[in-house]
Amino acid sequence: MRIAFYAPLKSPNHPVASGDRQMARALVKALEHGGHSVELVSEVRFYLREPESNSFDALKIEAREEAARLTKLWDRDGKPDLWFSYHPYYKAPDLIGPELTSAFAVPYVTAEASYSRRRNVGLWADTQALVARAIEQAALNICFTQRDRQGLTDAIPDAALGMLSPFIDTSVFQELPARGCPTRLVTVAMMRPGDKVESYRMLAQALGRIDHLPWTMSVVGDGPARDEVKAQFAGLPADRIEWLGAIEPAAVPDVLYGGGIYVWPGYGEAYGVAYLEAQAAGLPVVAQNIAGVPEVVRDGQTGFLTPPGDVAAFASAIERLLAHNDERTIMAAQARRFILEERSLGTAAVRLAELISRIPAS
Repeated sequence: MRIAFYAPLKSPNHPVASGDRQMARALVKALEHGGHSVELVSEVRFYLREPESNSFDALKIEAREEAARLTKLWDRDGKPDLWFSYHPYYKAPDLIGPELTSAFAVPYVTAEASYSRRRNVGLWADTQALVARAIEQAALNICFTQRDRQGLTDAIPDAALGMLSPFIDTSVFQELPARGCPTRLVTVAMMRPGDKVESYRMLAQALGRIDHLPWTMSVVGDGPARDEVKAQFAGLPADRIEWLGAIEPAAVPDVLYGGGIYVWPGYGEAYGVAYLEAQAAGLPVVAQNIAGVPEVVRDGQTGFLTPPGDVAAFASAIERLLAHNDERTIMAAQARRFILEERSLGTAAVRLAELISRIPAS
């Protein structure tokens, strides 16, 4: 099948690494693994940071121009068999695919679309209405989490839905890693205002409660809130924390292999690609039982999920893994097995092929 792939929030070729970019790339690979021909149909980004009508009007003009370009291209070279839109939501609706695919009678598919009624205020209500119409039109909406599935079901009861568990390309994790330092904590996260800063703040508070233990920590990440993040850790011994900044994604596995426990509270995480990578590297996870995190970490098996906002419980979970190496080792093996066997690109490719096979041909 010839698939037109589009990610309005962030192209797979976007220069800034993120979970969105990683998942977009992984989806393309999984589709190709299933034998499909995948074309990145557009790299135009439609992202509204703030609800500004002038900015939205400009995006709509740009969308019409891009749709006109694709119309000429498809008239000349033929239309694709399917349009695959990754992660449309209220700040990044797909402004090209729904109208274009309707005009050409091409099946429209979304993956990780989301809808939140609490965002139905002002301009966000208008952009969410566009997302809702796209979801309703779609021959299939692929959900990664039960949370997103429930949101779509509540908003668009007749939407065609299917489930695909979050996954990663595990090829770089196939070799059995050398045993890392069991007392080295690792976290990989961007430093930006909002949920990321809140997670860093909680992590710093939790570490302050266990500074009597001999832990060290490697932090991978950078961003506009760097100074605010580092200020949260000012009360901890500076020689215990290694600030690695932004590094190439290919270098992340080596950092993970060198650690013993992955720690990240996870405020606002849709699910968290970094959790998947950490477990693939054999690191048990300590996170909160919040948002989409339970979709990628098995509480009590591959890590510990603590009550939201409970700093003491979060610190206690880290302390437990630091103090009980046998339990940490067992969880590490279970975490690695879980990802390599159940959340690999190959597994996802099989599931995607199954879902797409249900879509009637155009």
